[in-house]
Amino acid sequence: MPRPSAKQPSTPLSPTTLGLSSFHLRRQVLEDEHEWLLKQIKRKRNELKKFLDQMRSIATEIFQRGNPLYHKLIELDTEIHGLFDEILTGRKLGKKSQKDIISVYHSLQFMGVLSPKFDEDDDDEDDDDDSSEDDFNGEQTENFFNQNSHQDHSEETDRENPIKSSASRHIRQTFIKLASLFHPDKVTDSETQMHHNEIMKEVNRAYQEGDLARLLEIERQHHLAEDIDINNATGSEIERKCQQRERDNQLLKNQYENLKEELRIARNTPEGEMVKDYRACQKEGLDAVAEMLSEIEAQVKTVEEIRDFVRDFRDKKITIKDFLKGPTSMTAKTQEDPDEMLEILLGELLGLKI
Repeated sequence: MPRPSAKQPSTPLSPTTLGLSSFHLRRQVLEDEHEWLLKQIKRKRNELKKFLDQMRSIATEIFQRGNPLYHKLIELDTEIHGLFDEILTGRKLGKKSQKDIISVYHSLQFMGVLSPKFDEDDDDEDDDDDSSEDDFNGEQTENFFNQNSHQDHSEETDRENPIKSSASRHIRQTFIKLASLFHPDKVTDSETQMHHNEIMKEVNRAYQEGDLARLLEIERQHHLAEDIDINNATGSEIERKCQQRERDNQLLKNQYENLKEELRIARNTPEGEMVKDYRACQKEGLDAVAEMLSEIEAQVKTVEEIRDFVRDFRDKKITIKDFLKGPTSMTAKTQEDPDEMLEILLGELLGLKI
């Protein structure tokens, strides 16, 4: 008995049918990728926002709880400056002794133990060093949060960066489209106006932040994205749609990579390390802020020790030779050169990284 042959399709597939099927498959792959990118961007955006919010929250809590300690450091700073002023103006000192004391005084300022305060008649070299220190401090105290301001869409920037230019154009086009549809003045009833107002708040925020993904989310949420009838569309129509989605996806990939880079940079800042330490303390059930403030308390104690040491020298309880040796705890490591003595004093007494 002959074996039955495999069932064959009643109508053979034409080249046109095969072509459209490949277009449909390609379009589905691009749409799946689009959905994935939107979800990943939303997740990474929320992760970045949560991280920055926690940075601000921790900094605020540390400032509030540490305010008395900061005031104490300011008082100590003022007092030590006053002690050196009394020593340099009220005591009869030889030229070398005065030079050594001034060297210690200036070094304390350059190393950040005391606030900068130099005399107007300091020599040119001191003035140059003062300027350099100011520049250094200015760079170190740059506000981190300013790095996360909204994107610049200027024409000059667009010309310099073709990728950003393409993203900016797409963002503007999408914004204009959404604004024209949801402008509150285009409707009359109050309920719809309120609804459009809320949508426009989101649209404006996304535009100001250069957030293409959010604009596309709003577009999809309200079924505004241009679509085609897949079953009746021609190959060229599907191809055009695929090319458009490819451009969208490439821009979304760029946005996703930028968000990951922003988060990486934020985590590598001193503020980001602070968040890391904060979370580690929380996992161990410790008061994270108290642990951080303990370092400031230790700093207050060491600055108090310096204050007491300088005050004893002012009151002639110790000689200039002993003063240049450093506190009693440092006697065993006496250095003839005051700068070397200061490195030991600050490196071991204050726990600073010299």
